[in-house]
Amino acid sequence: MARKPSKVSSALTHIDAKGEARMVDVSAKPATERIAIAEGRVVMSKATLELIVSGNAKKGDVLGTARLAGIMAAKHTSDLIPLCHPLALSKVTVDIVTDKKLPGCIVRAAVKVTGPTGVEMEALTAVSVACLTIYDMIKAVERGVRIEGIHLIEKMGGKSGHYRAGD
Repeated sequence: MARKPSKVSSALTHIDAKGEARMVDVSAKPATERIAIAEGRVVMSKATLELIVSGNAKKGDVLGTARLAGIMAAKHTSDLIPLCHPLALSKVTVDIVTDKKLPGCIVRAAVKVTGPTGVEMEALTAVSVACLTIYDMIKAVERGVRIEGIHLIEKMGGKSGHYRAGD
């Protein structure tokens, strides 16, 4: 059953005139270089962070595994998010920094493509899965770990131009 379109749906690119979800047609858009950067945090106790830093986590290299999981996730975003276009990504980096003040890990992903649509979802997916992987690898030690603040930091390229969080 189709929903009645609203004023809001006309501004949403994945909602058609009938109010139904659709994949956006990007075939007429020029292929340009597009970059997106996203970030998130995994907050934990100081003792759990020390296990990660010292390399003594039971499951092994927490940060290395999370980094690879994030990269793999970016490449599979269209398999996870129903209306995302499959993209031939040209670069994915996932950087994880430990922060004793947090305490925890700051995860940042940068994704690059030359194509007709942006890579914000790929960057956000990379961060999300890297954070989830950190949780998975330390949950036996601390179940109260929190994943927080996953958001887009910056987007460059495309028709809508440059976006920077906080601007």
